[in-house]
Amino acid sequence: MEKKNKKESRDIDEEKWVYDSSVDYKGRVPRRASTGTWKASLFIIFIEFAERLSYFGLATSLIIYLTKVIHLDIKTAAKNVNYWVGVTTLMPLLGGFLADAYLGRFSTVFFSSIVYILGLLFLTMSQIVPSLRPCHTGSCHKHLKVHELFFFLSIYLISIGTGGHKPSLESFGADQFDDDDAKERRLKMSFFNWWNFGLCSGLLFGVTVIVYVQEHVSWAAADIALTAVMISSLVIFCIGRPFYRYRKAPGSPLTPMVQVLAAAVAKRNLPYPDTPDQLYEVSRSDKIQGRLLYHTEKLRFLDKAAILEDNEISAEKKQNPWRLATVTKVEEMKLIINMLPIWLTSLPFGICVAQASTFFVKQGTTLDRKIIHDFIIPPASIYALTAIGMIIAVIIYEKLLVPFLRWSTGNERGIEILQRIGIGMVFSVITMVVAALVERKRLRLVEMNPVNGSISMSVFWLAPQFLISGIGDGFTLVGMQEYFYDQVPDSMRSLGIAFYLSVTGAANFLSSLLITIVDVLSEKGGKSWFGKDLNESRLDYFYWIIAAITAVNLCAYVFVARQYSYKNVQRTVAVADCRNGNLVVSNMA
Repeated sequence: MEKKNKKESRDIDEEKWVYDSSVDYKGRVPRRASTGTWKASLFIIFIEFAERLSYFGLATSLIIYLTKVIHLDIKTAAKNVNYWVGVTTLMPLLGGFLADAYLGRFSTVFFSSIVYILGLLFLTMSQIVPSLRPCHTGSCHKHLKVHELFFFLSIYLISIGTGGHKPSLESFGADQFDDDDAKERRLKMSFFNWWNFGLCSGLLFGVTVIVYVQEHVSWAAADIALTAVMISSLVIFCIGRPFYRYRKAPGSPLTPMVQVLAAAVAKRNLPYPDTPDQLYEVSRSDKIQGRLLYHTEKLRFLDKAAILEDNEISAEKKQNPWRLATVTKVEEMKLIINMLPIWLTSLPFGICVAQASTFFVKQGTTLDRKIIHDFIIPPASIYALTAIGMIIAVIIYEKLLVPFLRWSTGNERGIEILQRIGIGMVFSVITMVVAALVERKRLRLVEMNPVNGSISMSVFWLAPQFLISGIGDGFTLVGMQEYFYDQVPDSMRSLGIAFYLSVTGAANFLSSLLITIVDVLSEKGGKSWFGKDLNESRLDYFYWIIAAITAVNLCAYVFVARQYSYKNVQRTVAVADCRNGNLVVSNMA
């Protein structure tokens, strides 16, 4: 009876408190009823909406600005967009590391938002300060160079701000759900879908409202609006502070991995133990931070780091982490190594994504953009169809596919994360094939009528490639976010989101490299595929090359994904019981 009463008391306590090593804003164990879940994450999703509105309001019209205002040729402008997007999506590797290791996610979002706002203020100044404004006459080359310098300084400050903001905010949002609570764990799976719904909504407003202001009012008015939105989002982020769950930064997450490698090398000559039970692991009652992982048979060389030697068997002796690692630390090292093939085979998908904000948008400038009552769509606004496609895919997946797949497969996710990513990659191949066919049709019209050929073609011919691209993003990008957050060690979740973002960043640099290679080779063959304008270019050939690369890569991805072993967490873990504000370690049955 006493044992039963203790269990009931513990179950009631677990419903009241959250024992996942997080704390509330006063540093106490969080109450489940008043912190976390949707009451906290909705604040965070709104901040993502505001930031993505600002980002895509800039990113999708950047190629237009570089060609029309700064007067760069199409090839140079596309490369500059790719470089900026590349830096913007690689900077999160640094921001995610600082958030996980030293600053914590809330502080990283706060300070990076200030840097982001500073970049927007500078961008606004580049439009309204007379000595910094762009000029539109042929006799002000020097003045234009001053504007160009200040403009690039502004957008790269935004890159730095995004570097801390993007990985920390998303991982902070996912932190609001307790992995060890079945109900909250399911809510977290939905969180990534609704996170992307907020992201796409911000994108939609950015490429319609903000781009319209840029096109029909002024670039300065649009920059002022973006600055006001980001300042408001920072205020709202701070208002939600009492509702958040926070995780303390435990120090560099990379140090334990180096220690595992050092210990494995030091013990390379030791024989493998007969059973995994002979490998070193802390007791559950000692494991307050993080969760324990089961042993796996892959990369067995690293297991030697967890082999106990005779002089390390004493329980009272403090173990040297450079000589002996736990099974959990070894398995965390394996997780990172196993991610590398997935990361590499995701890059061609990122190259496909890079075309939407560069060449796809630029194609729109050559087509008929008039709709009802001679209203002219800004060329960057066609990108809104990507967001619409992604929103449709996310809603259908969340509301229709997942419930059905959970019922039919018994998997709480519906399908595995890597399967979801692979489905989106199929759509990326289709996107590039459709884009090549549409561009070939446009060029045929130009051949028939060099002066007004493509003007007779509606901009909505581009709709299929944008919609299909968005549907693919709804599978692959959302799946990658969940994969890189969920499958990294618990201490590296901001870095995990940064790994996801770095796929896009590295892919943008690869896209620029591919443009350079194709440009050189095609020029040697007689005529460059990237002319001074689109009518002199052969983007259809370029799209076919990307489609072929992506299709071949898809086969490699399927092979790698089939070999992958998911993170295997021990659900029975130590918990912290809260009595009078103190943490007391106890075991969960």
